[in-house]
Amino acid sequence: MTTAVSAPSPGAGRPAPGPAADEGLARRLRALACTAPLHDLDARKANLAGEYGTYSMAEVALAAIDLVTLHMDFDTGADHEEIVARLLPRVAAQAPRRPAAEHERVARWVLENLINVGSVDRGFRAVYGTFGPDGEYVRRDYDFKLIEEVPGPGGGVYLRTTDEAVNVLVGALDTDVTSAQIAAEVKLEVLVSRGRLADAQLAAEQARYRTVQYAETLRRTLEATRRNVRAVDWLNAVPDMIAEALDHVADRYRHENAILTNIRRARDEAPADKNPGHKLRAAELVDIVKDCIRRHTQLQSRLLEAGPLFRAEQDRQAFAPPAAASGLDLYGQLLAPLLPLPVERAGKVTDAFFARGTGLRAPAAVRLGDLTEMLLTPPVPREHLGAEMPEPDLVATPDDSRFSEEQMEAARELLELPADAPRRLSGLLAEARRRDPDLPYLVALLAVHAASPPVGTAYRQGERRLLFAVDDGTELDDPEFGGADLVVGTALLDAEGMAADRTEVAS
Repeated sequence: MTTAVSAPSPGAGRPAPGPAADEGLARRLRALACTAPLHDLDARKANLAGEYGTYSMAEVALAAIDLVTLHMDFDTGADHEEIVARLLPRVAAQAPRRPAAEHERVARWVLENLINVGSVDRGFRAVYGTFGPDGEYVRRDYDFKLIEEVPGPGGGVYLRTTDEAVNVLVGALDTDVTSAQIAAEVKLEVLVSRGRLADAQLAAEQARYRTVQYAETLRRTLEATRRNVRAVDWLNAVPDMIAEALDHVADRYRHENAILTNIRRARDEAPADKNPGHKLRAAELVDIVKDCIRRHTQLQSRLLEAGPLFRAEQDRQAFAPPAAASGLDLYGQLLAPLLPLPVERAGKVTDAFFARGTGLRAPAAVRLGDLTEMLLTPPVPREHLGAEMPEPDLVATPDDSRFSEEQMEAARELLELPADAPRRLSGLLAEARRRDPDLPYLVALLAVHAASPPVGTAYRQGERRLLFAVDDGTELDDPEFGGADLVVGTALLDAEGMAADRTEVAS
C-alpha cells in the first residue's frame, strides 16, 4: 500500500504572510501590553486589606492618566496631591457609603501602581514574540512607563504621563503625532458643523491629548540636548521637525479658531427648551478648544526658542572644562582600614597621607615677569564715598510689652527693701494685688529672676545694692501662684573693695 505525502505549502512555517503583517501584530501586542497594568489593578485589588471589590480600579486608573495629562505643562508636571484630590469624587461615586479614608487609600493605591513604585526603575515590562529575518521566532522585551515622576524647576517632584499612557488614553499606539492631530481636528470640525456636540467633545479631548504628546516630543529633544548636544541630530532631523511643527501649529491655530467660532455660534443659537444639555455641552467644548489654542501657543514659543537653546548648549558643552578625576574614598580606603590598627601604626599612615595628599602650594608669583606686572599694575579706582546706599524703609516697632512704665516703677518701689528686713514673696504679692491686679505677675517675675542674682556683673558695674531671693523650703500660699515662698531681700555690696579692685586692674 502506498501512502501519498503532500509537499508542504510555501510559507507554512510563518503564520504571518510578510514582515509588514508581523510588524502589525507586534504593534497590537505592544498596545495590549500598555493596557495590562490597568487590568492588573482589578486582579490585585483582592490583596488589599478590606473589601474593595466594589471599586473599578481600571476606571480610576484611566481617570488618573487623564488628569495628569491635562494638568501637566511644558516645563512642569502635575502635582501628586492635586491629582489625588481630583480623583476622590470619582472614587467616592463608586462607593458613596464607604468612609472618606478608604476613598483616599484607593486613589493613592491606583496612582502609585501607575507609577509602579515597587519596582527598581518604576517601569513595566512585557514580553512578545516576532519573527526574525531568517524566520526564527524571537522573544523581545517591551519596556514602558505610564506615569513617571520628574523633578520640577522649583525642586519639587511632579507627575508626567508618557507617550504610552497617552496612547492608552486615546486608543492607539505608535501613531504619527502630526497625522493623528490633523485627523482629530478634521473630525472635530465635521462633528461641530453637523451639531453632534457629544461626539465633538470626545474628538476635542483626543485632539488635546495629541497636542500634549507633540509637546512631550519636543521637551524630550530639548532635555537630551541639554545633556549631550551630540546625541541629537540637529543637522537634519530636529530642524525638519521644528519647521514641520511650526507649520503644523500655525495651521492648527487657524483651524481651531474657526472651530471655536462655530461652537460659540452653536452654543448661542441652540434653543434651551428643546435640548437643555446642548448649551452646556457647547460651553464645555469651548473650554477644551480654548485650552488646545493655549497649548499650541505655548508649543510655538518653545519651538522658536529651540534654535537659540541648541546654540547656547553647543557653546557651553564645547568650552566646558573636562570632568575632574574620581576622588579618594576617605572612608573605604583610609578610615575603615585604619580603625582596627593601633595608634602608633595608624599615625604613620595618616602622616604619610596628609603630607602627600595636600599637594604643592604654588607661590603668588612664580616668575619675575609676573611679579613685575603685579607691582606695576595701577590700582583699580574706587568711589570715594562708595556705592550709593538705598534709603531704608523704616517701620515703627509697636510697643507690645505687657507691663507699662508705671507698673515697672511700682514694682521697683515695692522691692526696695531695707538690707536688714527681708520679706516673704507671699506678702509682696498680696500688697501688689491691692495696688494693681496685674502687678503681682511682674513682682513674681522679678523675684524668680532674683533667685539667681548676677553678683559678678553687679560687682563689676559698681552697683551698691542687689536684689536676691532664697528658697528656705516654705510652700507658697497664694490664689494665683504656686511653688516656694521665697525670702526676698536686698544685699549691700562692698563699694570700697570694688574701687580697690578697679584701681589694681587699672594699674
